[in-house]
Amino acid sequence: MSLSQPAPNAEEIREIVASHLNLEGPLLPIFHALQEQFGCVPQAALPVIAEALNITRAEVHGVMSFYHDFREVPAGRHVVKICRAEACQAVGADALAARTLEKLGTEWHGTTANGAVTIEPVYCLGLCACGPAAMVDNKVVGRVDDAKMAKLLAEAGA
Repeated sequence: MSLSQPAPNAEEIREIVASHLNLEGPLLPIFHALQEQFGCVPQAALPVIAEALNITRAEVHGVMSFYHDFREVPAGRHVVKICRAEACQAVGADALAARTLEKLGTEWHGTTANGAVTIEPVYCLGLCACGPAAMVDNKVVGRVDDAKMAKLLAEAGA
């Protein structure tokens, strides 16, 4: 767990799950609530969710892994997403991404050793005419080149 998020507590996991059982289709709201509380959906929560919803752990895991915004481990203090869609690829996003990953010393979905930045791919940020595009902590940035990325990463503490 990151320093900014509390460690998962079994009782708290059960309380969060129970508080959403009255909803129609409670699985995604449960995931959101757990991630908000712990910075991720802890593995310890999967069997609790499965039992409460009377579904298999495989079904719980399948839904969680389908949605890329749910995490198994907490993210760094800042999340940088680089667009991987075709329009951004056409203007150099793949090369930018490769250089950024190399600079950070991590792979996609990885976090820098100092915990400052988690790097993720995203498929279209809606800035197709201003690619390559990135998102830093939910702020979209267009026309990202190496210099702009270096500035964004420096501001994030990477």
